[in-house]
Amino acid sequence: MTLILHELRKNRLSLLIWTFALAFMLGVCVVIYPEMAGQMSEMENMFAEMGAFTEAFGMDRINFGEFKGYFGIECGNTLGLGGVLFAAVVGIAALSSEESHKTAEFLLSHPISRKKIIGLKLLSVIAQIVILNAVITAVVLLLTAVIIENPPYKTMLLLFLAYFILQLQTAFICFGISAFVKSNAIGLGIGVGFMFYMINILSNITEDLKFLKYLTPFSYTDGADIISNNKITAKYLVVGGVFAVIGIVLAFMKYTKKDIA
Repeated sequence: MTLILHELRKNRLSLLIWTFALAFMLGVCVVIYPEMAGQMSEMENMFAEMGAFTEAFGMDRINFGEFKGYFGIECGNTLGLGGVLFAAVVGIAALSSEESHKTAEFLLSHPISRKKIIGLKLLSVIAQIVILNAVITAVVLLLTAVIIENPPYKTMLLLFLAYFILQLQTAFICFGISAFVKSNAIGLGIGVGFMFYMINILSNITEDLKFLKYLTPFSYTDGADIISNNKITAKYLVVGGVFAVIGIVLAFMKYTKKDIA
């Protein structure tokens, strides 16, 4: 428990900045909706004529003029990309930071096994993601209740759940990578997050690349699919869970035998 609290204190500024930034941007998206509602029909027609761009973001499958369609695209992309970058950074730094910051010798000199260190580090990553999502969800739902009549809470909560799982999967994969690197790997984590995002866009553009959806956690967070089907696509979720477990297993296998610099 001490190690978890230490990790939370160490990363409190980063967590605060990311949480505030994402909550602010999502809050603005909700607040400006009433002013944009009258222009939605024109915007929807414009987006419908943008071909591949429209398909890339799923705007050809939902009604962008309704709040839940607007929320799924505008707010969904903000939380999706922002959340996955935060998760990637937190996950990739969890183990690699001890060597890059020259604190590994101090940590490993304590009477605590490496397996326990890995487990507590993983719990600290999960705790940060839970805090981020709890605050953002509370802020957005509160603003939605004030601004929007009859908010689609069920759809919104389903979207929030999908993005929460997305962040956990990304963090676990990056956590596994962090056991293999010795230097500051934040850039690598950000690269992984952007790679997942771009793979999803490519898979939406053409049927020939649909198979790529199995390689990115963004596949089951597609706002258009969730809003249309009112559920998270199970087949992509299961594959994502497998990749997440592999990331955790690799972290334990590598770090318990790693020669710490």
